[in-house]
Amino acid sequence: MRTHDDPRAVLREAGQPYIYAVLHAHQVAAIMAAEPGTGAMVSRSADGQIIVPILRIRRCTPVRGSSRKRGQDKGGRAALDALIQHVSSGRPGYLAVDGPRGPRGRVHKGVALLARRTGAAVVTIVPVASRRWTLSKAWDRLQIPKPFCTINGYFGEPLTVREGESLEAFARRIEHTLADLEQQHDPEEAAHFPDRCTPPAAIAPAVAASVRIDPPETALGRSASPLSSTSPAREEAP
Repeated sequence: MRTHDDPRAVLREAGQPYIYAVLHAHQVAAIMAAEPGTGAMVSRSADGQIIVPILRIRRCTPVRGSSRKRGQDKGGRAALDALIQHVSSGRPGYLAVDGPRGPRGRVHKGVALLARRTGAAVVTIVPVASRRWTLSKAWDRLQIPKPFCTINGYFGEPLTVREGESLEAFARRIEHTLADLEQQHDPEEAAHFPDRCTPPAAIAPAVAASVRIDPPETALGRSASPLSSTSPAREEAP
């Protein structure tokens, strides 16, 4: 994966734990950015089955669980507790923050709770594959990169919970950041969900509250990989 504005080296240098926050539609592509040892929350749904083999290839740890359905706990509470322990040990976490059932782009409070309990920064990423299949009838238009394609990963500024900030408010900041990234770097796909379009004025609070860590002089700068000059090729799957 070609990464852009990647903050992870600076976070690691500062000893700051972090959690990847991705959209459910992007979970297959975004996991390509995760380093070995990352603990990933995976739903017990059929969608979850798609990503488990990829996690194992990437030497990441799947943590299985889903949100409640008709009042029945599908393992989400236990999975979140396991992920809290995982991140607290210093290893990254990974969540599809609007899954497993959406609405698409609506960030649930689990990632905010995980960040508060562990003190971790939330690292947002939107991957854009040069060639991909899109499951057009899925609730989120799940994207699957095609073999041998190029994936560009666009990072937002890392976010942390403000003092006194509610979980709901923090979840909305994460939501705005992901929406902004998708609108900037994959506008054609973002246009399928116009209700998510976030005006620039709504993004400002999220940027202002971002973690600002000055890298040491020896730290590597941000990726200078050139941006793709063409729109990614898409193939709509029935």
